[in-house]
Parts: sequence; C-alpha cells; structure tokens
Amino acid sequence: MNSFGYKKEEGKQQLSMFSSIKKISIVAVIATSLTINAGFAKENPKEHVNKIYHVYVGDKYIGAVSNEQVVQDLVAAKEKEAQQKYSSVTIDIDSTIKIIPEQVFTNETKDDETIELLKQTLVAQSPAFTLFVNNQPVISLKDAQAYDETIRLLKLQYVSQQELDSLPAVPQAATLQSGESRLLNITFKQEVSGVTQTVSPEVIVTPQEAVQYLMTGALVQEKYEIQSGDVLGSVAKKHGLTTAELVALNPDITVDTVLQIGQPLNVTVAKPFVTLEVKQEKKVMDTVPFKKITEEDPTMYKNEKVVKQQGVDGKKETTYLLTSENGTRTSKVALNEEILQQPVDQIEVIGTKVISSRGTGEFVWPTVGGYISSTMGYRWGTQHRGIDIARPSNYNILAADNGVVVAAGFSGSYGNRIVINHNNGYTTLYGHLSSIKVEVGQVVEKGSLIGIMGSTGNSTGTHLHFEVEKGGSLVNPLAYVGR
Repeated sequence: MNSFGYKKEEGKQQLSMFSSIKKISIVAVIATSLTINAGFAKENPKEHVNKIYHVYVGDKYIGAVSNEQVVQDLVAAKEKEAQQKYSSVTIDIDSTIKIIPEQVFTNETKDDETIELLKQTLVAQSPAFTLFVNNQPVISLKDAQAYDETIRLLKLQYVSQQELDSLPAVPQAATLQSGESRLLNITFKQEVSGVTQTVSPEVIVTPQEAVQYLMTGALVQEKYEIQSGDVLGSVAKKHGLTTAELVALNPDITVDTVLQIGQPLNVTVAKPFVTLEVKQEKKVMDTVPFKKITEEDPTMYKNEKVVKQQGVDGKKETTYLLTSENGTRTSKVALNEEILQQPVDQIEVIGTKVISSRGTGEFVWPTVGGYISSTMGYRWGTQHRGIDIARPSNYNILAADNGVVVAAGFSGSYGNRIVINHNNGYTTLYGHLSSIKVEVGQVVEKGSLIGIMGSTGNSTGTHLHFEVEKGGSLVNPLAYVGR
C-alpha cells in the first residue's frame, strides 16, 4: 500500500483524468479549458477518505480546494466581468485551468487563499492582430481586417483613395497628358507586418487610433492653452521646440499671429514609427527661358542700349519622377523632355564709345562725403530746386559726370555757381561756391575738381546747393546721384 493508502494493485487502474468545463460565449467569449483528473485508486472500504481538488493554471500550481464548484463559480464571474467590460472584442482566459481531484484521509485545503490567488492569476486575454515594425511589436488591432484598414488609412495620409484604387490597374506604358500625374508606388521604408497574438484587451485600438499612434508616436496630441503673457517663442521654449517647429505643428498660425488667451496649440512633436515613400510620375509644361546676348557697338555712346531682337521663351513638356517621404519631397528627377517650342534669344546692343564732353548717364556724389542738410521741395515759402550737402570731409566740389561748362560765375541767390551740360539731356548746377576752378567752354570729366564749397549768395552756412535737370525740367537729384 502506498503512502496515501492505495493498494499497489489498485494503483495500476487508471480512470479518466480530466473533465472539461463548458465554454461560455455571450458578447465576449471566455475560452477556458477545465480538466478534471478523476484518476484515483479504488477506495479502501475499511477506511474513511475525503476528496480534494488541486488547481493548476498552466504549469503553475495554485493550491487545493475542497469543492470544485468554487472554481467554476469564479470562472463564471470572470466571464461576466469580461462580457461587461469588453463587449466589442473576443475575450479568452488565456491560461488553461486544470483541476485534479485526489482522495486523501485528511482535508487540509486552504480554499480562501487558493481562490484569491486564482483571482489574481486569471487574466482576461483576447486574440488580436499585432502590427510589427522591423520585427518589433508596436500596436495591437482587433483582427486582420482592422490591420488591413490601418494600412489603408496610413496610405491615405499621403495619397487619395482614387489613386490607391487605380494603382494596380494603371499600365506603366500609358502616356500621360500635360498636367497629369499618376501614382507609381507607395511603400513603407520599414518592414511592416502583422501577426495574430493574444494580448490584454485594454491595449487593442481602432485603426484610426493606430494611424495616429504610428504617425506621431502618441495616441492623443498634447495641447497647450495660451495663458496671459505667452508669446510663440516662450510657448515653444517651454515645450522644447523652436518657434519654427511650433508654427509647423499648427498650420493655422504664423509668426505674426496674435495669440488669444485660452487658444489651444498642438505641442506634440511627431515621432513616426513608419515612413511611407510615395513615387509619382508627373508630366508638366515647362518654360525654356530665352538667353540674353549682348553685342557691343563702338559707334554708340557708352551706356546707350538698343534691343536688336526681342527674346521669346520656349516651351517643353517634362516628365518627372517625384519621390516623397511622409509628405515631404525628397527627389525630383526629369525622366524625359520634349521641346515643343525653341526659345528665341534676346539680343541687346550696348554702346562703348566714350567722349569726355558727353556724360555717361551715371552721376557720382558731387562732394567728398557730407550729408544732405536739405532736400528738394517746398521750403520757407518757396520751392527749393535741389538738395543741400553740408559738412564734407573736404570742400572740393566735383563734376557729377562728363560734360561741358556752360556757366561759371556769380548768379544772384546762387552766389558763385557752375552749370555743366552733359550733352545727353542732363545738366547739373553747383551753387554757393567760395571759388570756381573751371571756365565756360571747358570740358570736364566725371569726378574732376570744379570748385570749392562756400556760403556765397543766399546761404546760411557753408554747403553745396546741387540741382539736376533732365530735358530742361528739374528732377530730384537723389534719384540720380549715389554715394
């Protein structure tokens, strides 16, 4: 007889070891496997024995109970709890429960402790379809259909449903018309796959939530509400962003936007798990710019310009291969070009002939430094015909351009003044000189000394009064002289 009082010959007899607890399915299905060991030695009719039930979850021994019904009741309670909490997914108690009965002479079970441990061990699980990125689990979906919907929604972030639908049907040899484009391919840069797994139902998300998480790294975007005293720079710094990054996260604002108290701003920096590469083919009409060709003519005065032939842009059709990653263009390659209209070069003839008595048309500053003490316009009840220049580095007065002196001497309110005809439609006048260094009829070169600054005539201090006429009409000197 063994230590449990069984006869050796009776221990050889084996009865059925396990019995199953019926699977229950209402809204959520609790899949459990309860196996009851009914194998025990034949009772010794001369001795009193009790039956106890050893409980296992998988390979883990939980303990013994005196009544197997308490285990069944606990499973039923777990079923009901799962049904109420997770009504939209299929639920299983993942671990296999085994109940092995045994006949013993003394009943020393700890039912309460065993049931409490069993409560903690039984965890509701659900079959799900887990999405992997580069062989790493990222997020779990209800089933393969939800996985396929997630992949579709991810692609729709960057292409249209129409493009997706036409992708397998578009023949690659089809000819595009100008302005048309077609989707060639949309693929993940990473390895994306799905595998059926058993997970906690709490981690199962919808396809829409999965897309949000995969593209941003978060299920919910973090929002910040503008407070008194906030500016874009301070909000950006508070969240570890640059102002440019904050503006990029909120397309409805610019750096000039006036923030309102309580206004929500997205401060979640996207950290996508996946990168979608989109390849498109597009045919566009491009402009072929005309070239500008310059020819010199020694018979024309310097800076004179004549358009000999007007330029005309050409046209070409170009087929491009466009590549983008998560909506950002990464490559634009011309696959084919067809010239439809050749451009016509523009030919400009520029004169090179320089004569000292003829101006170049470009004036120099008529003093050595100095500042404008008075501009052209209405002043002191009369029209001020030019500009006044005072406080130069020295008092030398310079010819603003090549030309011929046509007046040199005292002239009323101008005091000592010089007038130069530049023989190109322009004349210049220099007034209030203390002394004159040129004579009438003298040819002067641009930048050459013609007099000394003074305060003669109607003047309140040492300065140069400078006028410019074009075609006999006064013009503002500031539009022609440079410093």
